Amino acid sequence: MTSEDVITEDLKAELLDVGLEAARQAGELLRDGRPGDLAVAATKSSPIDVVTEMDIAAEKLITGILAERRPHDGLLGEEGADVAGTSGVRWIVDPLDGTVNYLYGLPSWGVSIAAQYRGETVVGVVAAPMRGETYRAVLGGGAWRGGVRLACRPAAPLDQALIGTGFGYVQTRRARQAEVAARIIPLVRDIRRGGSAALDLCDVAAGRLDGYYERGLNPWDLAAGDLIAREAGALTGGRPGLPASGELVLAASPAVFASLQPLLEEAGAWHD
Repeated sequence: MTSEDVITEDLKAELLDVGLEAARQAGELLRDGRPGDLAVAATKSSPIDVVTEMDIAAEKLITGILAERRPHDGLLGEEGADVAGTSGVRWIVDPLDGTVNYLYGLPSWGVSIAAQYRGETVVGVVAAPMRGETYRAVLGGGAWRGGVRLACRPAAPLDQALIGTGFGYVQTRRARQAEVAARIIPLVRDIRRGGSAALDLCDVAAGRLDGYYERGLNPWDLAAGDLIAREAGALTGGRPGLPASGELVLAASPAVFASLQPLLEEAGAWHD
């Protein structure tokens, strides 16, 4: 390992500052720019959809800030941005996580921004403007909501655990995910479906959920929230022995993780 492979604390601080500013501005744009009469008839699959227009505008704002302040960094964004970069830093951006909630005027949506250094996530920021909350984490520095340091919930038996999950947009996948949920729900306290993977992961970090799992996430859905959950003491991963991925994402307090992961494996939560 060379010195270039180890990120400095100064660089971590700089990346956090840039991520916080970009998330703040994008969140304000989305909050203040949402039409009050946004029709629920619109769908994200429509090419002229207002939600998609806001999504793209937020990503454009974020990429502009990153290009100005960190011009040599790489970038992967939900709405199509994909830049290689030369600095060893790559940003992973979801400008609007929870689009259906945003469409319907529900408050659980957010802006998710993560920074990786040589492939490892080192900074995560999730801004939730309608909650008035911003979550952040730096690798090795803990997870925070404002001035409050976050910690996942203490150990609990699975039958007392509140578990979050999510469902995909494709009908066949949703049907399979419903089958998995039906197998899990008798074994836990209850299941919640929040509608934003980034915020579900932050809720694990904040102790609002004991655990969360979902199949079909993209890197921009989970990069920031995964770090925030881990820095709050949660375990994160996918199938046994594998990292979190599009196959399966699981985040939970350690005891719940140990109980829930084999159940999800047995239930086939990792395939349609």
